[in-house]
Amino acid sequence: MMQLWERDVPFYDRDFGQKEPSLTPYLSGGGKGDGERGAVIVLPGGGYEMKADHEGAPIARMLNEAGISAFVLDYRVSPYRHPIPLLDAQRAVRLVRSRAKEFGIRPDRIAILGFSAGGHLASTAGTHFDAGNPHAVDPVDRESCRPDAMVLCYPVVSLGEFTHEGSRNNLIGGSPTADLRNSLSNELMVGNDTPPAFIWHTADDEAVPVENSLLFAGSLSAHGIEFELHVFPHGPHGLGLAPGDPTVGKWPELCTAWLKRRGFGG
Repeated sequence: MMQLWERDVPFYDRDFGQKEPSLTPYLSGGGKGDGERGAVIVLPGGGYEMKADHEGAPIARMLNEAGISAFVLDYRVSPYRHPIPLLDAQRAVRLVRSRAKEFGIRPDRIAILGFSAGGHLASTAGTHFDAGNPHAVDPVDRESCRPDAMVLCYPVVSLGEFTHEGSRNNLIGGSPTADLRNSLSNELMVGNDTPPAFIWHTADDEAVPVENSLLFAGSLSAHGIEFELHVFPHGPHGLGLAPGDPTVGKWPELCTAWLKRRGFGG
């Protein structure tokens, strides 16, 4: 396990008694080799209130089986609010990129994968990023926090009509300004430099409406950004790897094939 920060930084406090945000590496090939494999930072869901175990380590191991290194991010959730989770996700991308040679991965093949509220955080990281500060004292902060690809699994994307209210309230409170709500409705934030995305959802998801994925895919299409979208007809929210479901359970194979076509395989 790696701590994201070794010292205090803006917005980073320890007053709530939570564990410090951290990354747990799951390196394919033990982190050694020719450095030609990619890596995926995994963000479990949990409504910005907790993190679901079945959307963390099991996903990393699945990626390892496909020859892709992974890192599970233990990001901060309620009572922390925006921008704290985003700062954790951005820092995770910078940290993995800064140590890419050590981990045996390509610095230009770092993806971010999230489930549900973790999908919101992943799509936020994919639409809110910078190139790093070349003058930063901390060398990690000199790295770009732009992920090279996004994988969004039954994601919360919008904080508007089709949002998951619990996630929105935990992230920005029950009475956010319209500007804040819109700035984190990520279907509105797609630009020409947004990274490509693999997205999947079930059509009858009762917790997070499928419109979240449809709206995001539509925005990607409007900007000419590559994406692959799978909408499975049936399945409850929170399926994770979807063991035992012969239809939805195909998503890991579809996803890893997409990642490999983009140069993430070993």
